[in-house]
Amino acid sequence: MKCQCIIIDDEQPARELLLLYAEQIPGLEVIGTFDNAFSGFTFLQTNHVNLMFLDIQMPRMSGLELLHSLKYPPKVIITTAFRDYALDAFELDVIDYLLKPISQNRFLKSISKFHSYTDKPLTQPEISAYEQTYIFLKVGKEQVKVYLKDIQYIEGLKDYIKVHTIDKMLVAYDRLGYMEEKLPDMHFLRVHKSYIVALDKINRFNHDSLHIGNREIPVGRVYKQNFITALKSK
Repeated sequence: MKCQCIIIDDEQPARELLLLYAEQIPGLEVIGTFDNAFSGFTFLQTNHVNLMFLDIQMPRMSGLELLHSLKYPPKVIITTAFRDYALDAFELDVIDYLLKPISQNRFLKSISKFHSYTDKPLTQPEISAYEQTYIFLKVGKEQVKVYLKDIQYIEGLKDYIKVHTIDKMLVAYDRLGYMEEKLPDMHFLRVHKSYIVALDKINRFNHDSLHIGNREIPVGRVYKQNFITALKSK
């Protein structure tokens, strides 16, 4: 089954680039390109669309205003040159947030995320396998087994780390950067130079921090975009 998509962007080079990328993907069919949100809105009233590539800053009506105006919007991938709207966009249930200039590799990852988003039940066996996965941490003179599903967050302190699990805290001799490479990025994310968090343990978040249980953890500026994108993909 083909995925019918449209592109809404007031910049012609941006529309042409997205069209070029899309034409190289089997099953992805661009059925319309528009240079303003009003034309896109009109098209959506009478046509079935699976996916919309949407710019934010456009004359007269912004991309976010267009989303607010649609009762049943299609799946949306934001394409913009501005980072500032990421949190607002994801609150509107967009799939991904692409920053211009958009590379083909980043575009392909976004399409994969779209397919994962629409086929989420197929990922359940992987979650079951994850629950059985564990690592060994060097704690003092011992190697201690820790199941990944029990880890809430990890705090980096120079040459050692504090691993906070659901029932204890372990001080291990390791570097945070090594743990970042070791842990599966589907479940763990570095959100600050000193913190890695388990995505499924996050209770709430805002622009600058997140909460796991009663602990508030800062979200670093350079990590913010990846953090919001990762939460949206869950």
